[in-house]
Amino acid sequence: MSGQPPQKRRLGRGLDALLGGFSSQSDSADPTPSVSSTDSAPDVSVPVAEPSTSNEQGNGADRCFIPVESIKRNPFQPRSDFDEGSLDELAASIRTHGVLQPILVRKVDDGYQLIAGERRWLASKKAGLSEIPCRVMELDNRQVSEAAIEENLKRKDLNVLEKAQAFQDYVDRFGCTIEELGKRLSMDRSTVSNMLRLLELPGPAKQLLLEEKISGGHAKAMLPLEEADQIAICERIVAEGLSVRKTEQAVRSILRGEKPDTIPLAVGKAAKPAPEKTPHVASLEQQFRELLGLKVEVKLKTDSSGQVVISFDSNDDFERITRLLRKAA
Repeated sequence: MSGQPPQKRRLGRGLDALLGGFSSQSDSADPTPSVSSTDSAPDVSVPVAEPSTSNEQGNGADRCFIPVESIKRNPFQPRSDFDEGSLDELAASIRTHGVLQPILVRKVDDGYQLIAGERRWLASKKAGLSEIPCRVMELDNRQVSEAAIEENLKRKDLNVLEKAQAFQDYVDRFGCTIEELGKRLSMDRSTVSNMLRLLELPGPAKQLLLEEKISGGHAKAMLPLEEADQIAICERIVAEGLSVRKTEQAVRSILRGEKPDTIPLAVGKAAKPAPEKTPHVASLEQQFRELLGLKVEVKLKTDSSGQVVISFDSNDDFERITRLLRKAA
């Protein structure tokens, strides 16, 4: 480890700005990736007691192989649950092709600690690997916390309430202001502030948000209401399938003094339920998410029509989507 403290860097252009571009490859389970000579098989064993002194790309990151059991989870990781089916698919890919993209770790007193790449690490353990390719970074707690937020915020389909809790944990842990956090993540102060306000929702509303029975847009629309009215509106959203626009309309009516259970919002007959997604459609939806690193939802209207909805949280996300679509065209 260097005697000099690591240079503090903002995350202005996503995780790449901090980590030198080493985390740009997603934890994809794509069965046909291009295999490099160093990652061509999962049982490659290169015993390395300590990280090598190579300094690829000049960013202070050393590439080596580290025993998977010597690596500990990132304590600043906002995500608490990983989809087991997705991990199984990634583990199967790793058994066939090996780990194509090194995970990022830092040295701690009793081994190594994850910075980014937890899905690859968990899937490698499932695949039975004894070692995993790593890049060892020199980052302090604050930088590791920012990297964990950034990786999930920009690359993964993290629930909006989990994002809000990650922001609050960061503010509490490092004693920064909302404005400072926004600058470090290249987000508007109002966006961060509105996200944090979701933590003020009553328990039933939070649970519906975690279960994705209501969206972040629904939740933000309800924020000006009293707790009892928020719960009442949640019940109507779930029962009647209210859109965000209808919810906003209801909130305005309640603020004018109307009761939430008397506001006429449903129009005509109840909407016909959308057809269930086939395993093929669900698989394509997951592939879209892994390709874009964003929340992507396939909404079916009939068996042969519907929408593909891509959610983004920043200008960087939108520019990345635009580049990929232009490249495909």
